Amino acid sequence: IKREDPDGKLLNQYDLSHFKYLFLAGERLDPDTYFWASRLLNRPVVDHWWQTETGWAIVGNCMGLNPLPIKAGSPTKPMPGYEVHILDANGKILPPGEEGIVAIKLPLPPGTLLTLWQEDEKYKQTYLDMFPGYYFTGDGGYIDEEGYVYIMGRVDDVINVAGHRLSTGAMEEVIAKHPDVAECAVVGRKDEFKGQLPLGLVVLKSTVQRDHEEIKKELVQMVRDQIGAVASFKEVVIVPRLPKTRSGKILRGTIRKIADGESYTVPSTIDDPAILNEIEEALKTIRSQDSK
Repeated sequence: IKREDPDGKLLNQYDLSHFKYLFLAGERLDPDTYFWASRLLNRPVVDHWWQTETGWAIVGNCMGLNPLPIKAGSPTKPMPGYEVHILDANGKILPPGEEGIVAIKLPLPPGTLLTLWQEDEKYKQTYLDMFPGYYFTGDGGYIDEEGYVYIMGRVDDVINVAGHRLSTGAMEEVIAKHPDVAECAVVGRKDEFKGQLPLGLVVLKSTVQRDHEEIKKELVQMVRDQIGAVASFKEVVIVPRLPKTRSGKILRGTIRKIADGESYTVPSTIDDPAILNEIEEALKTIRSQDSK
């Protein structure tokens, strides 16, 4: 919607007097999209965070009970039964505002997974062994001074650039602020010298008529200004759309394999497999530069 109707012109054709809330799921609700939807709808725009494994929300904002003030970029606070902590690589609890690994102190509340089908040991190894006494969510983020949780992306999406660990979610947050950008994804692709380098895939709003090279330069400069030169963010590819699951999650792992020239399996959950061919075509330039 943000791509096709960035100014919300279609809203004028419909009666939204009974429209109470907009709930977002699938991807993290970045602040720019939150402000965009809030301005157009003039209604609460509510994010929440949960996983297939948990079966219900880990962090959310209960509109029907006691709504809390909304903070852009946060799905709000943990639901009853969840004790969420931010841990460092050694399992130590980090102070407010410091980014780390999001983990849930055991026991998990009712409704969450008890094991994996006929794979009890794999369940332990995947979710419980990394931090004894905790459920490992696989996500990174932080908790602020007021207890609001911020999910910045999968731990796999933290990339290592010349020894510096950088959050691709933070880069996406910067790119999304650009007035011409509808949505984006940043992945780390292999680099012979620095280990990994960030690669930005960007979808522009349909109304954009500007030169794409100029937009790319502006995005690179924005990341440099707001995150720093250490990010080494220099590659931006403009694509017509991003590959997603039917529930709206961007297939970053598949994008990463395409960028690295690796073989991949088309995920069964993909919304439209044809998008992967589009991404392969768009990334040919990047790979051809690598071969040189």
